Amino acid sequence: MKRTVIKIDEDLCNGCGLCVNGCHEGALQLINGKAVMISDLYCDGLGACIGHCPVGAIEFEERETEPYDEVAVMERITPKGQAVVEAHLKHLHDHAQHDFLQQGLQYLSDNNINWKFDFMETKHEHQHGGGGCPGSKAMSFAPAANGMQTASNQPSALTQWPVQLKLLSPTAPYLNGADLLLAADCVAFSVGNFHSAWLQGKKLAIACPKLDTDKEAYIEKLTAMIDQSNLNTITVMIMEVPCCGGLLQMAQQAVSRASRKIPLKLVEVGLQGNILSEQWV
Repeated sequence: MKRTVIKIDEDLCNGCGLCVNGCHEGALQLINGKAVMISDLYCDGLGACIGHCPVGAIEFEERETEPYDEVAVMERITPKGQAVVEAHLKHLHDHAQHDFLQQGLQYLSDNNINWKFDFMETKHEHQHGGGGCPGSKAMSFAPAANGMQTASNQPSALTQWPVQLKLLSPTAPYLNGADLLLAADCVAFSVGNFHSAWLQGKKLAIACPKLDTDKEAYIEKLTAMIDQSNLNTITVMIMEVPCCGGLLQMAQQAVSRASRKIPLKLVEVGLQGNILSEQWV
């Protein structure tokens, strides 16, 4: 079957092991100083490990491979103890992978393991049947309470074109000395005051770290923007879904490679457009 799993760039991997600790399914191991996928059947494709990698060596890849096997995962991690199993099942619970969660609980029941888990006491808000990336799960919610209070004909704060990072020239005159807002594609559709609160006074580049290809080209382009266009700051706005963390990693690598060092801010957005965090990184 064709599905999304993670891919590790061996040349970029520094062997820190943070991704191994971040993988609740036990799919990753350090071998000869590099992170290695033991088997695709242990990878649920949710990408929890991506946010743990400090050098951007992990990304999503869609390819033909064996299906994720929850029973095989449970057989692998249950001997490690209740805490490990709870972390894995909570991971499934938090990402609304209810089918896999029920398979895991059924495995415990079939093997007469009667562990109690604290996270099961809280009902998840959104129900979703099936596997896959949490950023792709179907859900619905009511507009925010202040959603109807926005003034009509609110002016746009956009001052340049194009906005797709893939199409932007790193030496475009309008980038010279600019503050760049690097936003995930979904951000502007989620944040009601995106133009007035976030885009005002900045130049814009948008990208999707999951669906766009050639991550290395994006890093090179951002690096050129910093060095050749003398960017002042970069603000990265991402959604709370795991795959969005790849956009921050690209920006961090660009800042690291550039000869000029500039400030980098991260803004994380909730699925309903609320700002979850804002910090310089």
